[in-house]
Amino acid sequence: MKSPEKYSIIFRTCKSYGMLWLYICLSLAGGLYSCKGTGANEAASDEVAYKNEGQSQTAVPDPERFQKIELASNLNEPTELQVLPDGDVLFIERTGAVKLFDAKESKVRVLAKVPVFHDLEDGLLGLALDPDFAQNRFVYFFYSPAGEKEVQRVSRFSLEGGSLDLKTEKVLLEIPTQRTECCHSAGSLAFGPDKNLYIAVGDNTNPHNPGYFNSIDERKGRAFWDAQRTAGNTNDLRGKVLRIKPEADGTYSIPEGNLFPLNTPKTRPEIYAMGVRNPYRITVDPKTGWLYWGDVGQNTIDDPARGPISYDEWHQAKQPGFFGWPYFAGNNQAYADFNFATEEIGPFFNPQNPVNDSPNNTGLQNLPPAQSAIIWYSYDESKDFKNLGTGGKSPIAGPFYHSELYQQQPAWVKSSRKFPEYYSGKWFISEWMRDWINVVTIDENGNLTDIERFMPSVKFDHPIDLEFGPDGALYVLEYGTGWFAQNQNSRLVRIDYVEGNRPPVARLHASKTAGAVPLTVNFSATESFDYDKNDKLRYEWQLVGQGKQLQPAPETSYQFDTPGTYLMRLTVTDVAGLSTSQEVKIEAGNEPPKVEIDFAGNESFYWNQKAVDYQVKVKDKEEGSLATGGISPDEVLVTVDVADMGTDLTLLAQNQENAASLYLHPGQQFIKQSDCLACHQEEEKSVGPSWLQVAKRYKNDEKTLATLTQKIIRGGNGNWGQAAMSAHPQLKKEEVSEMVKFILDIGKEQQAKNRLPVQGAFKPDSKAEGLYVFRAMYKDKGYGNTSPQVGQANRVLRNAKVKAINCDENVGAIRYNNTYIRFPSDKSYISFDDIDMTGIENLKVAFATTFPCRLSFRLDKPDGPEIGFLDLKPTEAPGKNITNVITNWKEQAFRIKPQNGKHTLYAVATTFPENLDGNSYLSLNWVYFLPSGSQFIN
Repeated sequence: MKSPEKYSIIFRTCKSYGMLWLYICLSLAGGLYSCKGTGANEAASDEVAYKNEGQSQTAVPDPERFQKIELASNLNEPTELQVLPDGDVLFIERTGAVKLFDAKESKVRVLAKVPVFHDLEDGLLGLALDPDFAQNRFVYFFYSPAGEKEVQRVSRFSLEGGSLDLKTEKVLLEIPTQRTECCHSAGSLAFGPDKNLYIAVGDNTNPHNPGYFNSIDERKGRAFWDAQRTAGNTNDLRGKVLRIKPEADGTYSIPEGNLFPLNTPKTRPEIYAMGVRNPYRITVDPKTGWLYWGDVGQNTIDDPARGPISYDEWHQAKQPGFFGWPYFAGNNQAYADFNFATEEIGPFFNPQNPVNDSPNNTGLQNLPPAQSAIIWYSYDESKDFKNLGTGGKSPIAGPFYHSELYQQQPAWVKSSRKFPEYYSGKWFISEWMRDWINVVTIDENGNLTDIERFMPSVKFDHPIDLEFGPDGALYVLEYGTGWFAQNQNSRLVRIDYVEGNRPPVARLHASKTAGAVPLTVNFSATESFDYDKNDKLRYEWQLVGQGKQLQPAPETSYQFDTPGTYLMRLTVTDVAGLSTSQEVKIEAGNEPPKVEIDFAGNESFYWNQKAVDYQVKVKDKEEGSLATGGISPDEVLVTVDVADMGTDLTLLAQNQENAASLYLHPGQQFIKQSDCLACHQEEEKSVGPSWLQVAKRYKNDEKTLATLTQKIIRGGNGNWGQAAMSAHPQLKKEEVSEMVKFILDIGKEQQAKNRLPVQGAFKPDSKAEGLYVFRAMYKDKGYGNTSPQVGQANRVLRNAKVKAINCDENVGAIRYNNTYIRFPSDKSYISFDDIDMTGIENLKVAFATTFPCRLSFRLDKPDGPEIGFLDLKPTEAPGKNITNVITNWKEQAFRIKPQNGKHTLYAVATTFPENLDGNSYLSLNWVYFLPSGSQFIN
């Protein structure tokens, strides 16, 4: 909603449900949360409207006094961070890199590369400093070791003298796992005030059963689809938060007070919290010792016969317990038992007496009573909690702030950064998909009393970990936009609270970040600003490592004549000498490919009976194009995926990544740049064996990879006849390893199931719903010594029958029961953005109304040109059933004025009778966009 009006909590809640509920709202006002609004910014605008009774009356700090300072960017899938006592920041990346941001030098160093298995969701996932790190220099990692042994590992290492020695590893704990099916690794680590180590472990279960309900598939051969064998199993470490006491010799002991006493049959004593799905981030309140975590939930379709709609959750554990999965979700809403073999729905599970009778269970059958989440939410606006927003969901548990811990600022802090007293005792959480940070107030009894938006006007790009440093500033890792990718907007940032004069904010924009030489890039700092409006800013441009200073102006340009990778740094300084910097990486020497996906006809919708004609176009400055034959169609990866409410977008993106690695393998590029092709071909024997022969002879494992890598570098003979293979000492070991990986993969079936040709007619499934996501990607071959560049395009077609609840904006309208839209008043409306009206001649709607009214469809604004309307007659009589869910809908079609191009389409409810009572309503289920000749479409 875009209205600037402010409402009290009572009026906001009552307005959402109609005046019939006014007296209920008045009686319950003290315990309600606002659920008004559709987005993060609107929710934030109401933040100062009220504070709950009993909370601190300290004024809310001015959001503009918080400064987001970028410390590093272009990270490769960062996962967790820890701030060291000297202000340096240790952080890890999923593919195995351990990195250190050196605060004095303001640069990032790679300390080590942990060998990890990083397919599925595995990798280097968790990081924690020992509570006595200043004395013993111990750090702990949760990671997936490379090799054939399928385990997750918690190990201790020593960080001495600014270096991490992997040989100091002490393995505390190994957790058996499976690497056949995705998903849910979790992997977060956190220490409590009692120096016990908490370990988050995912349920290691494939969630993609039909309907995406709870994972309880007990059929033979489907154990990896049954979370009862892990999360619901008292004798398994997965789907848990474990608690152990690390000992000085690298072992661990079991602390008192875990869920199951030591030596209890069919249990593991390490278990503290069980019944969790994917507890991706955990934290422990250093004052209370209570455990908190964010648990990534299902993508369940809405079927009350099977169980609750999909919920993601934040949990609080004051003591050990069972937290529901896979039997309950949210506030202990029960799933029904389900027989996947017969498709029979059984009784609902009992949260007070859960029973795990799965044949895959090796633990106790009778489980502890289920504990409710402290916050739960689905795709739509929450009716229970405010400021959660809408859309995709992945909850991140951040830290608690206690001001008494930061009274003395460290010597390396020049000016105070610590957060104000207002936030003392509050919990910082973030949403990875929705890109916000919120602050949660918990009272002394552990009850949630408030949720408020933090820095509402600042964008966070998938915040994945948050920690307070010894300076009382908040450090945040932002994963960045792309899934399973190194993103330019993936960064490490520090958030300071600044009193008095505030440093300026550096904002750097580059017209291009890659291209052929000569490459002219225009750099702009015009979006930089200073919160203290009277400050005059000074701009400095530096080509890092090149000793070149550019003209000190808000805008400048530079021509890169020599191929290579460059770093341009902007520093903005105010009159008091305070400054901030931002950097951008420029890759000169190779123009990125341009990729397009064109659809013939309408570019918004597909119809299940009609084929979609498409064509992919690729142009590369150095290599040519698809049209001219310079680029082979086989080198272009084109895929299509169905994405709807029941789609795990993580897995969808992962499939894209895996398919891309098959067709655009870096080892293939290294082979083409070497002399290998003089003696070897892919399928035919030459002087030496073909790649296919090599792949058939050798096992594709770590031992073979190491052996063949060394053989290529050192040379050899005798294995394939008389010809000797020359040594290649000039090649780097990492490059040769990629070559061998490519060769060993030759024998595999390399066809993505969802791959499409570069041009054709795609026919949607007759039962498809939701979205079809088309992707095209081409990775060029590099140019000279420059790195390859990737060009890609994404296009989405949505089902032409659009659910009203999937509108982009609703003003005055209500998302009723997470199912459909209700219009409670005249001129209330919903809108759909970016709709291609080309070829659309009719609309069809499903509605229900208790009074005559009109539904008007308008372009680009609520009072814009009307392209069609429908005068609605009552479909049911007014009655005391306003809270009932509608099941009988009237369907009616009507013609509209033909339009071309993309527009925002508004559905406006008008001509309401005067003096409507609270038992009257107009409801809209869906809008069907029908093209010419569509009279046969139902």
